[in-house]
Amino acid sequence: MPRREEILKLLETDSRLTANEIAILLAMEPAEVARLIAEMEADRIICGYHTLINWDKTDDQSVSAIIELKVNPQRGKGFDRIAEKIYQFPQVEAIYLMSGGFDFSVVLKKAPMKEIAAFVSDRLSIIEEVQSTSTHIILKKYKDHGTLFVKQDKDKRMVVTP
Repeated sequence: MPRREEILKLLETDSRLTANEIAILLAMEPAEVARLIAEMEADRIICGYHTLINWDKTDDQSVSAIIELKVNPQRGKGFDRIAEKIYQFPQVEAIYLMSGGFDFSVVLKKAPMKEIAAFVSDRLSIIEEVQSTSTHIILKKYKDHGTLFVKQDKDKRMVVTP
C-alpha cells in the first residue's frame, strides 16, 4: 500500500510523469507502476488529470468565483442531496461541504461577471434548501495546487560560511 501512496504523491506533484519515470524514481518495475496506476484509476482513487493555467497571462476577461452557501438540510436527506443538486450544474467546478459559518463552498468555472451573477440569482438562490449565499470573486491567484503564480524574489542576503 505505501507504494501506491508514493505514486499518488508523485502524480499529484506532476501528472505528466510517465510510468517509466515513476518507476525510476521509486526503484520499481514500469509494468508494476502502470498496473497500480490503472487499478487506482479503476477504483476512482485517481479521478482525473488536470492542467493548471495562469489565465492572468492571457487575454481572457472571465473571472473565477467562490460562493459560500448556508443551507437547511431536510431530515433524512442531509447535505448529500443538496450537493447533488448543485454539482449537476455545468458551471460548478467544485463543491465542498465544510465546517464554520457556511455549509458549502462552491467554486465556479471562469465566466463573465454577468453569467456568475445570473447563476447565483437564477440557479443557486432558488434552491429550496439554500438560506443564504456569499459570492467572492477571485481577484488574483498567488498559488494554486501548490504552484506559485508569482515570481519569487531571489534571496539577496550574503551567504556566510564558517
